[in-house]
Amino acid sequence: MNKRVKPPSKPKVIRCAIYTRKSTEEGLDQDFNTLDAQREAGEAYIKSQMHEGWVCLPDQYDDGGFTGANMERPALRRLLADIESGKVNCVVVYKVDRLSRSLLDFSRIMEVFDKHEVSFVSVTQAFNTASSMGRLVLNVLLSFAQFEREMISERTRDKMAAARRKGKWSGGTPILGYNVENTKLVINEAEARRVQDIFGMYLERQSLLDVAQELHNRGWRNKLWKTKRGTERGGRRFDKGSLYALLTSVIYIGKVRYKKEVHEGEQDAIIDPETFDKVQKLLQKNGRSGGRAVRNKHKALLRGILRCAACNCGMSHSYSQKKGSRLYRYYVCQRAQKRGWKHCPAPSIPAGEIERFIVEEIKAIGRDPQVIEATLKEARIQMENQSQRLTVERNDLRGELRDYHAELAQVAATVGPGDSRLVIAHDRIGDAERRLTEVENELATLASDLIDETEVTAALADFDVVWQCLEPHEQIRIVELLIERIEYDGDAGNVSITFRPSGIRALAGELPNREEVAV
Repeated sequence: MNKRVKPPSKPKVIRCAIYTRKSTEEGLDQDFNTLDAQREAGEAYIKSQMHEGWVCLPDQYDDGGFTGANMERPALRRLLADIESGKVNCVVVYKVDRLSRSLLDFSRIMEVFDKHEVSFVSVTQAFNTASSMGRLVLNVLLSFAQFEREMISERTRDKMAAARRKGKWSGGTPILGYNVENTKLVINEAEARRVQDIFGMYLERQSLLDVAQELHNRGWRNKLWKTKRGTERGGRRFDKGSLYALLTSVIYIGKVRYKKEVHEGEQDAIIDPETFDKVQKLLQKNGRSGGRAVRNKHKALLRGILRCAACNCGMSHSYSQKKGSRLYRYYVCQRAQKRGWKHCPAPSIPAGEIERFIVEEIKAIGRDPQVIEATLKEARIQMENQSQRLTVERNDLRGELRDYHAELAQVAATVGPGDSRLVIAHDRIGDAERRLTEVENELATLASDLIDETEVTAALADFDVVWQCLEPHEQIRIVELLIERIEYDGDAGNVSITFRPSGIRALAGELPNREEVAV
């Protein structure tokens, strides 16, 4: 009688996925890199378990240049998706820290593995996660991996702190005005001129939003740069936040900042310390008060320029309300406010009275030959400076356009229609061409715009008509444009006005346009 022998059962197929990772991209361009070595070790291990039904999946899960401190890794996300869709039974890594260096992240990954009954194998670290002892060993290994990562972070921070204290550029986002060459900041002359103009613009306009809008009109954007991977970053329009960051950067005065410490830097300065300090004081002042418009909510015409001659101090705008809602406005000596009314011979003056007097004096400007002569002299100096600035900007824009066109040709040769890089390149060329047209028009206007004594007299002769049509905030701007300082001597009954010749010239240029609006 023949006995039938039962054939051995075929082992169940276990589909194995190999996951590899390296924190940096260094060496990944070699023919056989560390990711290849990790995968080769995993394949050899799977082959040794072939009798158990282990097979290696052809899909590769390689994260080159990604840290193990978080789960923001494309290959890891793909692996977890394949696990959830039931394509993987076992995950093989060379070492545990290749999968994660965070104890918390690792526990989350293991939850996914357990949920889908996926086993986990480390080629060089033998443990069995099915037992409590195996899980303890795994947690110890992960704790050391996390400890090592934190030590690396601490060493990196210490190194950056030491570099900053020595004034060295320690990396980060490049800043407008400088290029990074051999880990050092080197001045970019064209961008440096723009930075100087931005600081000057803020001192003149005293408003972040106004300056940001002007930069947008000019097509000026923040620093455009490329990462080591060739990805373009920056090149965005300025907003209030980015403009504030630029204006407060100590890099522009040749220093570097580390937390609250400021140290002498290796780079050359672009902004002189005096200008930088003025901008910081103005920013602090506007920050505390909410800006010039908020401070002057009662539309005081002489706020900030009226001074008490007897006490040599400023006069603040004040008001009181009597008999219901009627408002009485005054300018009050600041010394009298702080020390008492008896310390000033003329502690206050009605706001309406002094404001009407000043407006009448402005109307009389056109009748004073000395003021007009000084105005014309200052106007010629300003026009010459402006012409030089615009000529330099025009040359810079032409150079930028050449670079942009070369870049566009390079991008067009490597990508197809519709690629976002082509759109960006076209936008840059459009912005630069638009600004170049504006600059050339301004230069042409300057060449034929030398204002003479007759024009100043004629423009200011119609000041009264135009003044009545201006909004209160426009009247304040005109007064600030024209007058540098007003000294009020209440004891002697005198008022001394110091005009700005450059402001008179600017006003003479503006009034014809205002007349058209008024008509």
